[in-house]
Amino acid sequence: MIIAIIGGGASGMAAALAASENRNAKIILLEKQARVGKKLQATGNGRCNLTNLHALEYGYHGDSPEFCRYALEHFDPQETLKWFESLGLFTVSEPSGRVYPYSDQANSVLDILRFALMKENIELKTDWEVIRAKKRNGGFILENGKEQIQCDKLIIACGGLAGTKLGGSLSGYKLLQSFGHTCSKLRPSLVQIKADWKGIKALKGIRANCRAAIFCNNQKFASSEGEIQFTEYGLSGPVIFEISRDACSRAGKWVAEIDLLPQTDENALIQELNRRKSTALTTDDLLTGILHNRLGRVLTKMAEIPFGIAVQQVEEQKIKKLCKLVKSFQIPLKEPLGMDHAQVTAGGIHTKDFLESTMESRLVKGLYACGEVLDIDGDCGGFNLQWAWCSGRLAGHSAAEL
Repeated sequence: MIIAIIGGGASGMAAALAASENRNAKIILLEKQARVGKKLQATGNGRCNLTNLHALEYGYHGDSPEFCRYALEHFDPQETLKWFESLGLFTVSEPSGRVYPYSDQANSVLDILRFALMKENIELKTDWEVIRAKKRNGGFILENGKEQIQCDKLIIACGGLAGTKLGGSLSGYKLLQSFGHTCSKLRPSLVQIKADWKGIKALKGIRANCRAAIFCNNQKFASSEGEIQFTEYGLSGPVIFEISRDACSRAGKWVAEIDLLPQTDENALIQELNRRKSTALTTDDLLTGILHNRLGRVLTKMAEIPFGIAVQQVEEQKIKKLCKLVKSFQIPLKEPLGMDHAQVTAGGIHTKDFLESTMESRLVKGLYACGEVLDIDGDCGGFNLQWAWCSGRLAGHSAAEL
């Protein structure tokens, strides 16, 4: 039996390794780029957040997010860690549930997977882009414009459109559509959001721990707590990625409301700033020791407090205005950055036409799909890679009839 897998990303490699456990199966892993796992190498800012210990509790989206339940339960985060341990990877877990390689380098994860693929019944073909796939004589024929490959089973693990500079493309969707499958609207997820405020450039590069919420026409759309990063064009960082899915997706007034001191009560902050009136501080340093200096000065200016005067000269009304800004810093939003900058694609091939227990197509016998090409996307923090591992392994085992 020959099993071809299109896509050498996380789900494709997981599928190949699972299928190869059947020693009577020959696995052909096809990757259009020069090497496998290019996008995996860039995940988690190069650290590779490879799973999340809470992946069974929450964290997935799509038209039918319950589709992922079977795969997650049959290869949960603990099984994922055991699997990586068996491959030789050391990991470390954070209190948030995020899991990273102990080396803190994504290369460690990719190298371990590459070494594992060096098996007698796995053939890796890079620089091999499938442009057509056809069902024929109970199997499949794959073409790249120069040569053909015949196989008995086919797994499509091409990933999504997000991260186009790292290999994201429409190829997986198009291949599955050629077999009669349908696709939902594709949108960027886990992505930075552009601010509609000229002052954002003054905050470029600043990081802060905060509680953030997005509002549309004064109605809360999403919220999260964690690290935010100010950029030249807007807002980034884990807390923004968490709430970026479908942000600015409809007409209306979109605003990010940021609490820069979520653990401190507003009245307590007012008392602290009033206490500083008895010091020799000037207003240039009114928020020194509380916030990043540059951020503090931007907020002080927004509160209409003049620089260079003694803190004791600041009116109580201005102190309260500044504290209100610290606890509720509002930034108008424009739109998310595009697919080039997104970590994950929201939307994809409809899961209703696949069997959740095998990942096999209901429309075409012997055809399977896994990972991001399907209409399942996860929250920031290892959820998407957990879906890649568990759906890939389920598809691989099913195709190899293990």
